[in-house]
Amino acid sequence: MSRKRVFLSVLVLPLALMACGKRDGERDLDTLDNELVDAGTGAPNSSDPAMTSALHDQIMVDPSLAQQSNANTVRPPAQPYSGGVPPVTIAQTAGGAAGTQGSAVSQRAKQAPAPTTKDCPNCKAARDSLTLGALAANQTDKRTSACAGSMRYSAAWADRVPGDVPLYPGARVVEAAGADTAACHLRAVSFATNASLKTVIDWYYTRVTNAGFSADHQSDGAEHTLGGTRQRDGGAYVLFLTSRRDGGTDVDMVANNGR
Repeated sequence: MSRKRVFLSVLVLPLALMACGKRDGERDLDTLDNELVDAGTGAPNSSDPAMTSALHDQIMVDPSLAQQSNANTVRPPAQPYSGGVPPVTIAQTAGGAAGTQGSAVSQRAKQAPAPTTKDCPNCKAARDSLTLGALAANQTDKRTSACAGSMRYSAAWADRVPGDVPLYPGARVVEAAGADTAACHLRAVSFATNASLKTVIDWYYTRVTNAGFSADHQSDGAEHTLGGTRQRDGGAYVLFLTSRRDGGTDVDMVANNGR
């Protein structure tokens, strides 16, 4: 019996040692764990720069946006989302600052006559109108007011205003609407420019009178209007202009015979 035990011991012991021994190129788990720990602590010759930077660098936070990531919270954010509008000087086209260039051809500038102040029905219409459609509906020109109900809103209408009553150079479009039916080719555009009110009025006065339109300049003090008609094709336009505090001008334009 003792010989059998000795024989089994001699046979089993080498097998056990073979099972516990390391194979060539094989590392134990403790070594791998130590390397990962060293990588996180920045130990020399063993850390990954990218991992070390990710674990230890300061997190960058934009304070102005920190309160805007509350879309899924029950409590509303501490401040409203930013809805800032870029200044009108952004993307200003050539000729916009001087106000002397037309959409295609330069014209010799004329001085618009001083406004009449006894009565300004268009000024009242502008104050009473909350939308471009309402502004068109309140016009005295029957063709313009009759087409107001067919107007639809899209910025694309700003590119289809009449060639004789174009947008001011460098204008920044805020809103646009229009109608295209068999009887209506109405266009209405709200835009802003950094040019002064007088510069804008003189520029439009030059263009519309050269194109054969009449031009009636009215004002109630705060609001200026320039409007007129053309007999040969029934064309009509009206501009509503107000000065801004920064020296620029806000303009609402309504015109028929659009492109």
